[in-house]
Amino acid sequence: MADAATTLDFEALGERIGAILRRGGLSDLHARALARVIAAGERDGAKSHGIYRIEGCLRTLKAGKVSPDAVPDLVDDGSGIIRVLAGGAFSPAAFALGVPRLAERARTHGLAALVLNDCVHFSALWPEVEALADEGLAALALCPSYATVAPVGGTRPLLGTNPFAFAWPRPDGPPYVFDFATSVAARGEIELHRRAGRPLPEGWAIDEDGAPTTDPAAALAGAMLPFGGHKGSAISTMVELLAGAMIGDLTSRGALDALGTTTLAPRHGELILAFSPERFAAGRPGDPFAAGESLFAAILAQGARLPSQRRFAARRSSEREGIALTADEVAMLDRLETLGLDAVS
Repeated sequence: MADAATTLDFEALGERIGAILRRGGLSDLHARALARVIAAGERDGAKSHGIYRIEGCLRTLKAGKVSPDAVPDLVDDGSGIIRVLAGGAFSPAAFALGVPRLAERARTHGLAALVLNDCVHFSALWPEVEALADEGLAALALCPSYATVAPVGGTRPLLGTNPFAFAWPRPDGPPYVFDFATSVAARGEIELHRRAGRPLPEGWAIDEDGAPTTDPAAALAGAMLPFGGHKGSAISTMVELLAGAMIGDLTSRGALDALGTTTLAPRHGELILAFSPERFAAGRPGDPFAAGESLFAAILAQGARLPSQRRFAARRSSEREGIALTADEVAMLDRLETLGLDAVS
């Protein structure tokens, strides 16, 4: 019987997750890349993108909807657009291959883009933009999903949750980061409400008939709603165009049609933009990073908080004290490592 709580450091949790993913059939390249992203979610207190995601990855593997061992292929024609062909594999390894070239090109030209094509995406986007902030670059990442969100005024799923994330590097601490879905909530949050037997807040979703609902099961069968009404709906459509149509990959409707279900991770593309603040500010007075710090100080002086502050606080706590897992979570990891693909339907 597992202890009431088990504490692991980041590397140990990553090793546990990696062992489960290798047991499920992923190559070492992909198991390591996915494990770090999932462990980072737990480290940062982002439970909806932590070990909860492992079962979905295994289900997608078992269904044959993701390549377990495709080697990502970097295509670079010397322009400001670097492309990585993921070959139907999960996205983290493709991003890891492309990010050094993206960072180098952005520092050279001021702006560069990384396109990931034919990747299976399951995670948050903040790992991508934070990796570029670590290189001293500002970054923007966006991707479609599969159709689970109705446009404002609509009654059926058409758009994805369509997240986008932004990071700005800071000289003496973690970057300024936001990462959010263009739906009112991430689909993982709906599922966590369903598992916990908790109703949804009003305004999150509609049922199959287009009527408002607070029932998570009805919401999952119906459609989620965009945040901010028509503004969120327009931003979500922008994501479909830039990170789907423009990069020659699937929109959320196409991803759902290709997959045939919302129970597996979708295959589509991702767009990441990297900016060199120094290059953009060249020849102008002042320091862009100092100007950014003045803005952040003014926000905090009003009693407001910066996005991701709670996540970074959770990270600091995890780095000091370890990542705490409940007995049920440890039991889930034990079961997945023992049974592999047999643990999921």
